Amino acid sequence: MKKIIYSLCLLALGATGLSAQRVIQRQLPVSGLDLRHRSEEMKLDMSLEASKFSASKDQEYILTPVLVSADGTDSVAFRPVVIAGRNLYYRHIRRNTPDEAQLFRSGKTDISYASSVDYQPWMDNAVLKINTCRQGCCDKPTGNYSDPVARVRRVEYSPVFGYVSPVADTVKVFKLEGSAFVNFPVNRTELYPTYMNNPAELAKITGTIDSVKGDADVKITSIFIKGFASPEGPYSNNVRLAKGRTATLKAYVENLYNFPSGFITTDYLPENWPGLKAYVEKSQLANRDAILAIINTDMDEDAKNARIERTYPNEYAFLLANVYPGLRRSDYVINYTVRSYTTLEEILKVLHTAPQKLSRSEFYRAAQSMTPGSDEYNEVFETAVRMYPNDEASNLNAANTAMRRGDYASAARYLDRAGTAPVVTYARGVLAALKKDYVQAETYFRQAASEGYAEADAAVAQMEEMKRFADGRIEIIED
Repeated sequence: MKKIIYSLCLLALGATGLSAQRVIQRQLPVSGLDLRHRSEEMKLDMSLEASKFSASKDQEYILTPVLVSADGTDSVAFRPVVIAGRNLYYRHIRRNTPDEAQLFRSGKTDISYASSVDYQPWMDNAVLKINTCRQGCCDKPTGNYSDPVARVRRVEYSPVFGYVSPVADTVKVFKLEGSAFVNFPVNRTELYPTYMNNPAELAKITGTIDSVKGDADVKITSIFIKGFASPEGPYSNNVRLAKGRTATLKAYVENLYNFPSGFITTDYLPENWPGLKAYVEKSQLANRDAILAIINTDMDEDAKNARIERTYPNEYAFLLANVYPGLRRSDYVINYTVRSYTTLEEILKVLHTAPQKLSRSEFYRAAQSMTPGSDEYNEVFETAVRMYPNDEASNLNAANTAMRRGDYASAARYLDRAGTAPVVTYARGVLAALKKDYVQAETYFRQAASEGYAEADAAVAQMEEMKRFADGRIEIIED
């Protein structure tokens, strides 16, 4: 019978009268109101000062906390509380009223209320009401009231990304680099363009030059060539070979393009021990560490090569046949400048056809014409960091775009190359906050604030809020 009466109370809550807010606030004070999403439940805790609430002996109040969705289409009730006057209280006791409600006698004790319902997503933005139903001895409702006592809001971190404009380049200086493995007859310095694989190797150099020489926006400013010989044979002869072969290659290029005197500069390394060391370090050679120890000694080059050959003949034979030929190479660098693009239309055209010709500031200008966070906006900064992999501003901007799309691993790698400016410290805080490490995030934000970064103060305030509502991040805003 009592369960039916509770249902009638819930159905009749549209009646007008004294608001539940006033009943609760003035006659039955509420404290410690707390509503949290924990695991799969929405839990409600509060204290009701029922010892100060008086109901006549033949009256009772049924209080039912109810969550109602923001649009009013969904609702769910927590466990009711019955505060009964003397006669009704003992009648419930005698009848052994079912335990769907908590029963208390008015004016006798305070109530520590705790109840839970199954969590549903709409509860993240809902209204908490306490429905009050007053009834007398005949189990008939005589007054029904319902008013909001709180609003529920899920507290989510809202990042503000700190992009920076790179310093504008007064002159756009670029370079193209490569290595060619030009073959020369044994112990000779003459260059034969058709000898062995020379057509393909020489085409690496000329193709790189041609790729920029015919561009009206580009001006080649200089070329650098460095020749390397391998460690076998007398060091003095390797000096002759490295120097002579480099000079021959320089003359070949000069004759093809009629570059002025001094336009191509050169250098040479008689024996490419750095290249040999790099190979051995990464190899699985037997006696690898021992061979590396010899390479790292201070003995002269001829003695060093002889010791490896004498002590580890099998490994030396492998190196001589498979590694030494690759150590004989010519590295080249084509230095050039590109004119500046003055209009956004020009910049966007080059962005889609030859992005390698844009400066860091031109990439940034292109991005500013796009919707922040859009795919094309993010792609601009991703392209910029590919063109300028060591530029701090480009890495910071790329980290921001990576965080926008949820790629936190890439964002961390970019931030490792972004420097130590206050805006970078702030970005590290954003990354930590997105990964829900609010304590670490606050540390970064406070550091950035102390260094003068303006956005950091608001971020610190957000972190304080996130920590306060870390368990489910549900906030109660009392009306």
